[in-house]
Amino acid sequence: MALLMDPGAGGPLTESEKADLDAIAAIKESAAAEYKEKGNRLVKMGRSHYADAVDCYTKAIAQMEPLPPPPVPSPDASVLFANRAHVNLLLGNHRRALDDAARAVQLSPSNVKAYYRAAKAAIALGLLPEAAAFCRLGIEQDPANEELKKLLAQVDAQQSEQDRHRAKVAQAVSAAKDIVAAIEKRGLKLGKAAYQELTGVKKPKLDEQGVLHWPVLLLYPEVMSSDFIEDFPETDTFVPHLDAGIGTVLSKSEILKILLEGTMDSKSLPESLLDEEDGENDDGKSSTITSSDKGSVKWINVKEGKTLQEVLQHKDFIIPAIPVFFVVSRKSTFYREFKAGNWSSP
Repeated sequence: MALLMDPGAGGPLTESEKADLDAIAAIKESAAAEYKEKGNRLVKMGRSHYADAVDCYTKAIAQMEPLPPPPVPSPDASVLFANRAHVNLLLGNHRRALDDAARAVQLSPSNVKAYYRAAKAAIALGLLPEAAAFCRLGIEQDPANEELKKLLAQVDAQQSEQDRHRAKVAQAVSAAKDIVAAIEKRGLKLGKAAYQELTGVKKPKLDEQGVLHWPVLLLYPEVMSSDFIEDFPETDTFVPHLDAGIGTVLSKSEILKILLEGTMDSKSLPESLLDEEDGENDDGKSSTITSSDKGSVKWINVKEGKTLQEVLQHKDFIIPAIPVFFVVSRKSTFYREFKAGNWSSP
């Protein structure tokens, strides 16, 4: 009957009832200790026994319930949560490990192992500020703890590297957006890249004066050769008789991705490269980069004396990642063949 009674009902407990409750508590405490020791033995037996060890610690914790509410300490329960956190760390269950270690700290703020395990789990989850906080709190409890100090140094180093990387990503995205804005302001059209086997991955740059500097590829089909100019300011003019092809326009977000290509790991980039207001206004008709498909090529005659910017602003010109021009002499016998399409790309 003692197992079914409610200690909070029916007035004060009799001595007999108190004795029954004490006996039940002793039985539960003994069972918790047995489960704990069994869990410890299983951990020592190796990875194949870790899941059973977690189960033993869970059963031990159940024997100690109900646990006291914070801030009432419970050192024995804290050890059980910390032990289960340790095994979950070994199993790679980092979120569970962090939850258990945090609960262990709550139940016993002096449990230094719990701080260490919480920090390790937080690191695995990429929660570096939380990891640093657990390290510092643990060092407050044990100022001489070298493991926590070493772990804190590792966390601080990772945080610094992460901050540098984020700053680099933000800088690259900002620079790419500035170039896109400059391209849009000039009314240029860009599409997918062409002739990268000759140029590699090259991109325009914007200088402090707001001048775009383009890598420019000159192709000489008559002699099957090419010339690559890595820095061609848009304010510079051309030599006579240059012709250029056109293609398909890309969207604003696609341009940003092209401009950022090769700058860093694509996983580091924000999921959306466009601000919300940019996305709303992006109708697929903004500036981009393109390749020339032979079946649909139109030719734009580049007049002598025009600047690169003036040529690129032609309403039909779509830049294939970087400007590409075919150089043909009107006086050569090849010119007629070129106009008729009887030629091959260099």
